[in-house]
Amino acid sequence: MADAARGQVVGSAAEVYESFFVPALFAQWPDTILHAAGVRAGVSVLDVGCGTGVLARAAQRRVGKSGRVVGLDPNPGMLAVARRSGAPVEWVEGMAEALPFADGAFSAVVSQFAAMFFTDPRGAIREAYRVLEPGGGLAVATWASIEQSPGYAAMLELLRREVGRAAAEALLAPFTIGTVDELRDLIGTAFEDVEVTRHEGRARFPSLDSWLHTDIRGWTLAEEIDDDAYENLLAAARVDLRAFVGPEGRVDFAAPALVATARRATPP
Repeated sequence: MADAARGQVVGSAAEVYESFFVPALFAQWPDTILHAAGVRAGVSVLDVGCGTGVLARAAQRRVGKSGRVVGLDPNPGMLAVARRSGAPVEWVEGMAEALPFADGAFSAVVSQFAAMFFTDPRGAIREAYRVLEPGGGLAVATWASIEQSPGYAAMLELLRREVGRAAAEALLAPFTIGTVDELRDLIGTAFEDVEVTRHEGRARFPSLDSWLHTDIRGWTLAEEIDDDAYENLLAAARVDLRAFVGPEGRVDFAAPALVATARRATPP
């Protein structure tokens, strides 16, 4: 489960991630994050931990032809899906802890739900500071703690009972920087005057079956749960998670996020 805990997915899961996770969870956040970082027309932006590129693509639309957007991720499967979008983004395979860019290369650095999976989160924040130009803006989003997302809290208990502790820990990994103090302390590794705000969000899936398919087949557990175990889990989910299914069969529950903002200091 080492790769699962670090958010590393296989190529087939990256396809599911883009098709299902992005509309269900991630597409609602780019405008909030880009606004927080001060991204505007003509600037240069680095998206750290870009995944399949939903935030980087939104950044490119905002900066326009006169700007530059780079999306960096360590996962080749995610980047392969990102490149197929055709967006004029520079897709780079690399680590947040060792950014392959010059000092002061970007006007803004953004990161959406990736910091929890960095090998060395504090080192990654120091690198983000290094590649920002003086006065450049940073915006980093993490999920609020799993207790504040009732659907995932219930799924955590289901996985723990039906599949085992390791699978439950993999699901818990995205929520590990889930408080204002934890996120502020992380960004404060390199930045002063860090502000963290909570934003309300929703998790929306077309059906309970779609929710399970997305979280298992489109995430780090894709190769950890075989077909028989998956069918057993789905049967249990139809009982344990039915409270999150509306009258038309759709799943909808709270999924709040925390967004930290800061700026690189300008020389006196």
